[in-house]
Amino acid sequence: MDRVNMSIAILPMSKEFNWNSATVGLIQPSFFWGYLLTQILGGIWADKIGGKLVLGFGVVWWTVATILTPIAARIGLPFLLTMRAFMGTGEGVAMPAMNNLLSKWIPVSERSRSLALVYSGMYLGSVTGLAFSPILIHKFGWPSVFYSLGSLGSIWFALWLNKAYSSTNEDPELSKEEKKLIMGSGISKEPVKVIPWRLILSKAPVWALIISHFYHNWGTFILLTWMPTYYNQVLKFNLTESGLLCVLPWLTMAAFANIGGWIADTLVSRGLSITAVRKIMQTIGFLGPAFFLTQLSYVRTPAMAVLCMACSQGSDAFSQSGLYSNHQDIDPRYAGVLLGLSNTAGVLAGVFGTAATGYILQRGSWDDVFKVSVALYIIGTLVWNLFSTGEMVLD
Repeated sequence: MDRVNMSIAILPMSKEFNWNSATVGLIQPSFFWGYLLTQILGGIWADKIGGKLVLGFGVVWWTVATILTPIAARIGLPFLLTMRAFMGTGEGVAMPAMNNLLSKWIPVSERSRSLALVYSGMYLGSVTGLAFSPILIHKFGWPSVFYSLGSLGSIWFALWLNKAYSSTNEDPELSKEEKKLIMGSGISKEPVKVIPWRLILSKAPVWALIISHFYHNWGTFILLTWMPTYYNQVLKFNLTESGLLCVLPWLTMAAFANIGGWIADTLVSRGLSITAVRKIMQTIGFLGPAFFLTQLSYVRTPAMAVLCMACSQGSDAFSQSGLYSNHQDIDPRYAGVLLGLSNTAGVLAGVFGTAATGYILQRGSWDDVFKVSVALYIIGTLVWNLFSTGEMVLD
């Protein structure tokens, strides 16, 4: 919610402060300046000191930054850009910390379902933020979006301090049966002391994860960032209709992520190798979006175009049971660091892909944009199936 509220609030803010399109284009991506910086650092911290402290720190940091955003905007543009970057540094540690926590708490047989369920919160949070921000702005003004949604972080933090634990050994209420089930893999759940960078970066499956994350996020970020423009320019929807339809991909991603997680864990429990399951799910996560994007050139009605978009993002969510689960397969001890590495590549893909799309549209068409994404999805499929594994490689 805290991440998407700016995409709505930027409209009344630009009117109040007389920002031109160039200024708005500077503000929107400023979040990623900080977000990029703490992906790997967040993974290192989580793997060394535990995910509870790192995620708690991140939420408090970005909550404060969110609440201070209206004040920063009124002081001046440099302060607003700095505050958005600060918010990004807080959110940058979240996914590595979550991955670390899941690696400590979830057995292999439940890995895909649990990760899909947790990541569904990001999709549903985006839906909630996009739905409630216009209402808050209309009734209370644009600063209310940052004050109200931001303050929810303090409520979460109070519950987190009392209920969360970095590992099973820290939880006094955990039964022996539960601990035995979680620890059944025999893999150490204790924080690591040293990160073996040379070993990590020498493994082909690690690079397959990083490269595949880049190709995956290229297509995902383009669709989510440019979809309102596509709806407006190509399908001729007005801005209100475009805004409402932008919620649909988030809903389909939340639904299909959990469906994919259930399928993946079922296949693992029935004896299919983890490597095979990860390759199957990620192949769907690559080729599914690629197929539906190719169909956009042939559809003749707006309804079918929206359906293709929704199906593209829905099949994309199968990646939660593919590459997003693979960090814990390679080695749960370094799940935070591995996620930080691959998600850094993923964020860079989002930044470059979003900018490249604008460049392509100046000289070409939407078909050209989709062709680039499809080509990268296909390359990602080949890289993933050739070099990825569901086995531990960092022993």
